[in-house]
Amino acid sequence: MSEPIEEHEPYTDTIPIPAPGVADTYPAVAEAVEHEVNFDEAFYPARPRSLRPKARRRLSFTGSLTPPFEPVATNKAYVEWLVNHSMLGDAKTMARQLSGQPEMWSQAYASPHPRGAVDTASVWFTAYPLSQITGDGESFLAGLGSEALWSAFARIGIRAVHTGPVKLAGGISGWKQTPSIDGHFDRISMTIDPLFGNEDDYRSMHASAAAHGGTVIDDLVPAHTGKGADFRLAEMNYRDYPGVYHMIDIPQEAWHLLPEVPPGRDSVNLDAEAERRLKDAGYIIGELQRVIFYEPGVKETNWSATAEVLDTDGEPHRWVYLHYFKDGQPSINWLDPTFAGMRLVMGDALHALTDLGAGGLRLDANGFLGVERASEDDEGGVAWSEGHPLSVAANQLIGSMVRKVGGFTFQELNLSMDAIRATSAAGPDLSYDFVTRPAYQHALAMADTGFLRLTLREGLGIGIDQASLVHALQNHDELTYELVHFATVHRGDTYRLGGVDYLGADLAEKIRDDLRRRIAGPAAPYNAIFTQNGIASTTASVITASLGISDLSTITDEDLPRIRDAHLLLAAYNALQPGVFALSGWDLVGALPVDRDDVAELISGGDTRWIERGAFDLMGSNPDAARSASGLPRARTLYGPLGAQLEDPDSFASRLASMLHLREAHGIATGTLLDVPEPDDHAILVLVNRLAIGAVQLSVFNFSERDVASVVRSAELPAGATVVDLGTSEEVAVVEADGEAGSFEVRLRPFGFQALILKDVPASE
Repeated sequence: MSEPIEEHEPYTDTIPIPAPGVADTYPAVAEAVEHEVNFDEAFYPARPRSLRPKARRRLSFTGSLTPPFEPVATNKAYVEWLVNHSMLGDAKTMARQLSGQPEMWSQAYASPHPRGAVDTASVWFTAYPLSQITGDGESFLAGLGSEALWSAFARIGIRAVHTGPVKLAGGISGWKQTPSIDGHFDRISMTIDPLFGNEDDYRSMHASAAAHGGTVIDDLVPAHTGKGADFRLAEMNYRDYPGVYHMIDIPQEAWHLLPEVPPGRDSVNLDAEAERRLKDAGYIIGELQRVIFYEPGVKETNWSATAEVLDTDGEPHRWVYLHYFKDGQPSINWLDPTFAGMRLVMGDALHALTDLGAGGLRLDANGFLGVERASEDDEGGVAWSEGHPLSVAANQLIGSMVRKVGGFTFQELNLSMDAIRATSAAGPDLSYDFVTRPAYQHALAMADTGFLRLTLREGLGIGIDQASLVHALQNHDELTYELVHFATVHRGDTYRLGGVDYLGADLAEKIRDDLRRRIAGPAAPYNAIFTQNGIASTTASVITASLGISDLSTITDEDLPRIRDAHLLLAAYNALQPGVFALSGWDLVGALPVDRDDVAELISGGDTRWIERGAFDLMGSNPDAARSASGLPRARTLYGPLGAQLEDPDSFASRLASMLHLREAHGIATGTLLDVPEPDDHAILVLVNRLAIGAVQLSVFNFSERDVASVVRSAELPAGATVVDLGTSEEVAVVEADGEAGSFEVRLRPFGFQALILKDVPASE
């Protein structure tokens, strides 16, 4: 059975007029499309265009990195060098330029505006700098700003690039920089890492994006830094710098409570006993609600102790500092009396927006901004470290500041739906969809959408707006299957799945077990468990595992269309619903995981995510390169570079372009999810949406490799309305009365999907 959506006319450089008949019924969308105006202009004509202030970071200190004197706090030259490399120092410079400027008051900022953010760019390419192969001598940022790439993005329908982390990361030891220990998510500077290019490359990339109606999204890490200049100055107890971090100056008489730091190290993780001793002595708040990236002998608690460090007066100090993630990522303190941490983060945000020209920011780990000791009545209890009101307040401040200068934010953090709703009330404009991401992969692996339907309905009941979510395929992280919503906040609630009642905690474990059995272990040894967080895999390798392929070397030409069709189904699920659709370079080229032996050193500490981060060449710029500039090995890809794909109408990229063309033409991204009906066939998913123009739109998906038929029933379907295929403009059914609901039948081929809309709705409705 053919897939109607693919018959839609090919992409053109102008936004297409909606299907015949729809523009007549809904003139607002026709007018908006014809004049190429955005959501705000179409529906809020009095709202002014952006007026963004400008500021420049100071020039970095350019002295020698190896002066002939000691890198210690008693050396004023070394302290000055650190200050000149610190983020807090740059933040002060940015703030002075922006204070008192009238443009700082030209934007509304108090409330998130998800549909405005979605309309700015509803399809994102999520880059990963370490993995992208560019032409000989071409930097990552120069490649990401190339005219050829943005022309290809425009043809596909991609309107924004999320750069990923491109600034200096890792640490400073003496006069030298040390490498990143978390894929550049341990930022130490506002300076672009020379590995990826420079600020001129960044601004050229921004200009290329703007020329194609696109925008650039940068990263902000409000939860931690690396061990750079700011942390070294904090260890030296220099001015406001200790206030940047959640760190405790342990008096010498209590140093016996601290573990010894091994030779060659600057800190050591506390074990549970040391954590308990320091808590009982009143120095730290002790155990937190969970230990992210737990690894015996490596990270057993969220606290580490520094070695002895001298301050500027020559006095010795040993500190215990908090780190939710790795020990090289000290946590920022959002409630220190100096507010130094807040100033640092705000300066970093303003640099990206007002200096480099980014249009939005990803907030990393922004749910871990508040910690508080257990109450006196809770003897032996753990500290309050997740869902804390301070995190909500801090996110409101960040979101408001970014909106104040004309940008938007999204949070990429695995939260419960309750926490997403709370932080979205006044904080980030958008949230990453970590709830249905494992659910749709479970639906593919099991050919059963039951859990996916359950999670979508749970979100509806809690009040999650699907248009405020970023629905994504692969990114740099593992397939996260912690299912925090069910495993923590709602662990004691009862849920019914497949005719069986489960407590939330048991349901989460069942889904995790299903995923481990179907897409990891003996069934798919090329994927890998990543600590307690999930499974390291690419989208393509989730699909191959779901198709029963246990050895990637056995993939045949006959398998490629099956993999491609399943990949397009997952793209359609994410794209044909309200919200942002995001995909990566690994998706566009159909990358598979790299062999463990090729990244043995990187995964030796347990971080198996490196198998999914293989290098890829989007544009075929460097076909002979075996590795990216950062040294990551080239991954095997199934689809080829974008240029060749866009010449083939049956390729993944060409068919994706047709889908995204339709999505944009009919404003699906800014709609509202109304209902998730119960289908007759467990492989089917139906989403009933209301578009901004008022029309009822349906997206129907088949998560199995067989032909299916089902009756769609929903109280949102008025009897007598005509069902029109958005891809072909053909009338495919008439809604019939079915008790208190309306219904019609759909038929889908294996891994098929359809986008439908109701027209000729009876006037009484």
